Amino acid sequence: MLNILNDVLQMLVHDTGFQYLSASMLTMWAICGLLFYLAIKKQYEPLLLLPIAFGALLANLPTRALYDGGWTIDGMFHPTAGLYYFISQGIQLELFPPIIFLGVGALTDFGPLIANPRTLLLGAAAQLGVFATMFCAVATGMFTLGEAASIGIIGGADGPTSIFLANKLAPHLIGPIAVAAYTYMSLVPLIQPPIMRALTTDAEKRIRMKSLRKVGKLERLVFALVVMVLCIMVVPDASALVAMLMLGNVLRESGVADRLVKACQNEIINITTIFLGTSVGMTMQADIFLRPGTLVIIGMGVVAFGVSTAGGVLLAKLMNYLSPHNPINPLIGSAGVSAVPMAARVSQSVGTEYDPQNYLLMHAMGPNVAGVIGTAVAAGYMISRLSGG
Repeated sequence: MLNILNDVLQMLVHDTGFQYLSASMLTMWAICGLLFYLAIKKQYEPLLLLPIAFGALLANLPTRALYDGGWTIDGMFHPTAGLYYFISQGIQLELFPPIIFLGVGALTDFGPLIANPRTLLLGAAAQLGVFATMFCAVATGMFTLGEAASIGIIGGADGPTSIFLANKLAPHLIGPIAVAAYTYMSLVPLIQPPIMRALTTDAEKRIRMKSLRKVGKLERLVFALVVMVLCIMVVPDASALVAMLMLGNVLRESGVADRLVKACQNEIINITTIFLGTSVGMTMQADIFLRPGTLVIIGMGVVAFGVSTAGGVLLAKLMNYLSPHNPINPLIGSAGVSAVPMAARVSQSVGTEYDPQNYLLMHAMGPNVAGVIGTAVAAGYMISRLSGG
């Protein structure tokens, strides 16, 4: 009787997922719990962290049926590709990040950048963290150039671009890179203000900038098209991201495609966000994620983000030194990272601490949207230089 009972228990264990239970699986469950906590309780970038956490939990359960197994037309069970085999092709085939950029373009107002073109330089300066971190990662000897570039792009605070570049140069690191990128994007209000306060004087924080001029429809349309042509001509490998960004913006600014604009701003970007997040999460299997290199990536990500923030602030200070008659409040330099519009709101928030009547938000949107373009171009440059090596 005991032998029969023992055989039954062994069969139950063998036929269920409990046979796969391990310490590493339990560790990943705890990490998923932390991501759920940050997304739900703290509301840190919940639109992406929540799907990523859910996908990561699935990746550390015996969910092989999500990738394989299905009923064929003859009614028999065969090991065919499953649901997430096909959904994850949106990352493998580089579909999801450009589609996200389509929605971002439809949501973005380039008017502040057009009205004050100097702020384009602040978006470029914020890429300092990207390249500085890339070189530091290579110097550790732990990463190849492609891996280091994928880590460095975290400093641009652009999740879709980070995933796009990692898929090209370091697909095995998509999980930790995406988690680091979106976590630090959500922590913009915590990471940036201390750096901004440390690098600026009280007088600089109180600088009031001239009101922005009104930008017409024709200017906005020409800007989007010209920037697209120039960026693609200079860095063809950035064309997927830049083209979709500007397509969304042209639809927005044309004023004649409201249905398409609303679809880009809502259904298209929302559905893609769900599939992108869960697909990224499902790359976070314990044997891949629980490595010493993951902690290094997360640590370097915050360094990249901090250096990018400092780069924008310091360039604004330099521009004021070279052109004192039309000063820029250096606080808006921190918005050169591409966390739109969160970074611009942080500039406004810190500015009002020193002058409650100083409205920096629209000024900060200039470098903020410039950062989106700058990070995409930086990623394209890295792909062109490193993808063949």
